[in-house]
Amino acid sequence: MSQDLDPTAPQGSMRYVFLVSIVAALGGLLFGYDTGVINGAIGPLTAHFELNDVQQGWATGCALLGCALGAAGAGALSDRFGRKKVLILSAVLFLISAIGTAIPKTVTTFIIYRILGGIGVGAASFSSPMYIAEISPARMRGRLVSVNQFAIVSGFLVVYFVNYIIALQGDEMWNVQTGWRWMFGSESLPALLLLVLLFFVPESPRWLTKQGRSDEALGILTRVDGARYAQAELAEITDTLAHESGSLKQLLQPGMKIILVIGIVLAVLQQVTGINVFLYFGTEIFKKMGSETNAALLQTVVVGVVNLTFTVVAIWTVDRLGRRPLMMIGSAGMGVCLFAMGLAAYRQATGLWMLLFILGYIACFALSVGPVTWVILSEIFPTRIRGRAMAIATVCLWIANYVVSQTFPMMDENPWLIATFRRGFPFWLYGAFCIVLFLFVRAFVPETKGRTLEEIERRWLQSARRP
Repeated sequence: MSQDLDPTAPQGSMRYVFLVSIVAALGGLLFGYDTGVINGAIGPLTAHFELNDVQQGWATGCALLGCALGAAGAGALSDRFGRKKVLILSAVLFLISAIGTAIPKTVTTFIIYRILGGIGVGAASFSSPMYIAEISPARMRGRLVSVNQFAIVSGFLVVYFVNYIIALQGDEMWNVQTGWRWMFGSESLPALLLLVLLFFVPESPRWLTKQGRSDEALGILTRVDGARYAQAELAEITDTLAHESGSLKQLLQPGMKIILVIGIVLAVLQQVTGINVFLYFGTEIFKKMGSETNAALLQTVVVGVVNLTFTVVAIWTVDRLGRRPLMMIGSAGMGVCLFAMGLAAYRQATGLWMLLFILGYIACFALSVGPVTWVILSEIFPTRIRGRAMAIATVCLWIANYVVSQTFPMMDENPWLIATFRRGFPFWLYGAFCIVLFLFVRAFVPETKGRTLEEIERRWLQSARRP
């Protein structure tokens, strides 16, 4: 492993950049694992601590507030100390959280460790795709950044399997007393793996250049795609950095602040279209459709398989079809499936129909909005302030995620909404946001396929200089 990841090696290697990206993407896997473990554990956890609907939402959503805190603080840390060090910090927090959430005697202790894990997720959620984008050649950047999304959904799928296997080890009472603890504790293994492997990857060459360590950056870029590419890329990075102020105020200049607006709106819309309702509460949704606990956990595994399968499709199409077409196709398909779910819930249709609509929605999200949003966020911000700018968008993403996770149980169990809409209201609300996402992408999001990060940045800088 260490030989494969040696940044001083003299020639370019796609194997090298792929291996480095895979290690960084393990942060995404822990992102999915940490946030997805609650899906199978929330039922037994609720019974163990006798939580009401609001407390259930808080037990689920508290980690997401930690995610917002992690993204907010890690942005400045990433720009000052480097992308790699922030990923190492994330791995440490994952490990502490995994152990702490497995052994709490009170719900308050559980919440504290869950928030710590959320801080790790928040830091990794933007550091991983940003690191991959900064080390990847333009021709394959979309696919490699999408590998991070593949890792995220792999984390969800792995933890769904783990939850299902753990649940089979005892009866309902055993899961309420003990099973959920093993579910949370199981995260310690991938967290330890990430922590160890991160010591074998290099720092971002763009960050090194910003720090005046051009020789190190040149060695890494040479290892990525050969000497000719390295010289040209380093010259382009250096030229771009020379025209940057390095201040976050740069994003608030006329013509440039549109970047921040686009990033924030995309981040929020990715969440308020409802994806994490199914990733966090899928097991409970399937139970309300009439499934037994083990069957509901197995159906959640099916959701994870569909999520993973269509993320692979996205990886192979994002650099071919482009970002905008995938986002528009996906948001339209998600909206259709959500409105169909709402109608099925309103008419109290069979669980099979609801399962098919959920799988269709998951497929559309995984094909587009899931991975492509992260690709766009990793591309559009200037290098010198990319960490802080992306952190702002990521903080907004996690706050939106928290709002959705906190409010879904409240909407789903609201007597008036149930009497009026028969549990269809949340799905129609998320479907309306899919329409907003489609229109926003069509009107405001530029195509970045095939452009280097410096070419994208120069476009924004030229726009900022226009009167």
